[in-house]
Amino acid sequence: MNPILDLKDIHEPEAIGWWPPAIGWWILAVAIPLLIFLLVWLYKRLTRKTAIKTANKILAQIKQDTSRDNHQKLSELSVLIRRVAISMSPREKAAGLTGRQWLAFLDTSVKGLPFSEGIGQLLADAPYRKTQPTELEISQLVTLCEDWLKTQTKS
Repeated sequence: MNPILDLKDIHEPEAIGWWPPAIGWWILAVAIPLLIFLLVWLYKRLTRKTAIKTANKILAQIKQDTSRDNHQKLSELSVLIRRVAISMSPREKAAGLTGRQWLAFLDTSVKGLPFSEGIGQLLADAPYRKTQPTELEISQLVTLCEDWLKTQTKS
C-alpha cells in the first residue's frame, strides 16, 4: 500500500451533552425569576400609590362636603380607613378586626395612641353613639386620617 493514499474514514464528532448548559440558559435561569420579582414589586407599588391617591381624594371630598351630616361623614371615614387598611396590609391581618383591636391596629402606623386613646375612638364608637359628633371632632378625625394615610405611603 501506498502511504500517501492511506486515507482514514471521516468520523462524526461526539453528540453534545446536556450538561453544562450554554451561557444563554444560565442567563434565562437568572433573568426570568428576576423579571417576575420585578413585575410583582412594580405592580404592588403602583397599586399602593393608586389606593393612597384615591383615598386622599375621597377624604378631601368628605372633608369639603357640607351636604352630609357629621354622622354620615364619620361612617364614611370609617369605611375609607378600613378599605385602605385592607388594601395595604394582608387581608387576614386587618379585615376581621373590630373595636379596640381595630384601633390598636391603626395605632401601629402612627406615633402614640391617637386611635385607641384619642379622637380616633370615634371610628369604633360611632354606630353606638346617641349624639352626633361635633364639627371639631370630625375635623380632628379627618386630620388624624390624613396623617394615617401619609404614614401608609412611607411603608
